[in-house]
Amino acid sequence: MKKGYLALSIALGFAGFSANSMAQTTLVHHVNGYTLVDGKLQTFNAIQFTDDKIDQLFSQNQTLPTATDITLIDGQGKTLLPGLIDAHGHVLNYGLSLLTADLTNTSSEQDAVARAQAFSKKNPTDGWLMGRGWNQELWGSKQFPSKESLDKAFSANPVSFGRVDGHAIWVNSKALALAGISANTVAPEGGEIVKDEQGNPTGVLIDNAMNLVFNIIPDLNQQQLESTLTLAMNSLASYGLTSVHDAGISIANIKAYQQLADKKAMSIRVNGMLSVEDPRFDTILKQGFITTADDMFKVDSVKISADGALGSRGAALIKEYSDQPGHKGLMLYSDEQLGKLILQSMKAGFQVNTHAIGDNANQVVLDKYQTAIAATDSKVLRHRIEHAQILDLADIPRFAQLGVIASIQATHATSDKNMAENRLGKARLAGAYAWRKLLNANAVIANGSDFPIESPNPFFGLHASVTRQDHVNQPLDGWLSSEKLSRIEALKSFTIDAAYAGHQEQLLGSLEPGKKADFILVEDDYFKINPQQIWQNNVIATWVNGHQVFAKE
Repeated sequence: MKKGYLALSIALGFAGFSANSMAQTTLVHHVNGYTLVDGKLQTFNAIQFTDDKIDQLFSQNQTLPTATDITLIDGQGKTLLPGLIDAHGHVLNYGLSLLTADLTNTSSEQDAVARAQAFSKKNPTDGWLMGRGWNQELWGSKQFPSKESLDKAFSANPVSFGRVDGHAIWVNSKALALAGISANTVAPEGGEIVKDEQGNPTGVLIDNAMNLVFNIIPDLNQQQLESTLTLAMNSLASYGLTSVHDAGISIANIKAYQQLADKKAMSIRVNGMLSVEDPRFDTILKQGFITTADDMFKVDSVKISADGALGSRGAALIKEYSDQPGHKGLMLYSDEQLGKLILQSMKAGFQVNTHAIGDNANQVVLDKYQTAIAATDSKVLRHRIEHAQILDLADIPRFAQLGVIASIQATHATSDKNMAENRLGKARLAGAYAWRKLLNANAVIANGSDFPIESPNPFFGLHASVTRQDHVNQPLDGWLSSEKLSRIEALKSFTIDAAYAGHQEQLLGSLEPGKKADFILVEDDYFKINPQQIWQNNVIATWVNGHQVFAKE
């Protein structure tokens, strides 16, 4: 046998991206392996794969093969799991977040400005200064920021800083001027230009109003797109993600993925959702699905956003916000437009994945799905609601009835727990982040993170699913603790059920003969460590399509 070790095999893995006509068999042994098969946990001690497909799993009492042409990798007793799948993230935005000012977890508006100034000094530009991650709910004031603080710090550059949820931006006066936004500007439907008592824009734009600025920011060229996506995918692999569902991508984004796939330069799989906002949306629908031969990239679904986010009070609620009387949030499309988009997409044979956070948005989307599914006989397409965050209790059974998947993000619950009660009051929390109620009603849950809004680290999501706690173990028994998932249910939501949500359960999501060799080696035993320590697990190595694409230094 040819012996390989983790430090060496990372170099071999990337070399393996190039075409190779010789079949290569590898055995990773001396591991503490787990996989879910038909919902049941199976253990093993070695895994053998040839090229991109799994040949066999070996248990403790089975004899390992001894052929001399097999590459042997010693797992050193570490835990081996199926590759983890994030069912809802934003790859390009994540890549850009690695290249822009990081304002996450800032303690005040002034702290955010200081963080941006420090970034600007290290990364000077004569163009737009971009950043993301601010969250006024973490600030003592709880108030939206203003253009004045940015004007003082950045007088020469236009500035655009995205809120943590991606549903609001904070800009300076120069950006407002370039976008032509003034006291007389009327917000587009589904958006809000926040104004002061005198009617002047404060510098915060919500949901569709953000497009007034986005439309004047120069687009990335093809080379920049590819390099940013590559940066993001390599980073995601380091967290143990072997596949992600990219929620809402443009045609330019699709072309960049296709170029990378052609060059065998994708380190993880991407299941892209075509954004209905792309001007050429109709053209792509008519052209049909996109799938690469190696299953590294595909597009067979569309992404629609029905409402905004809870933190910016853009989520569409049935009743008014508890902390803003008279306000019920924003639907981003008219009732007629939303129904038309859903029906058009289903008729074209595409899976429809609709962002809905508020209980009204979820109810409206379920209503539209019910009508369109009946008209197109497309229940088999497993349409999804992305987030499914605040639900009217009467709507929960409708997910299973309609075959609609709840695509959730567990860390949203532990990040939002304080803010959510302020926005909703206690009574509506009964349907908030209601994972257990969804499972009890036979719904399928696919888990993710919504990166870069949250960290892409899937162990953060596994921890939040199991404990309903933050990283300082609060609250003690977990927030809305009756909605916790078991460790098996949580892992299932990040593996086989996430694969099912992307119509890929025959290829991915579990470690079985004939399936793709996508797996990870991690430091701690997910099933035996203290549940409060799950988020601290470290990824040692990641394999995708039989290639090792990450190894910890």
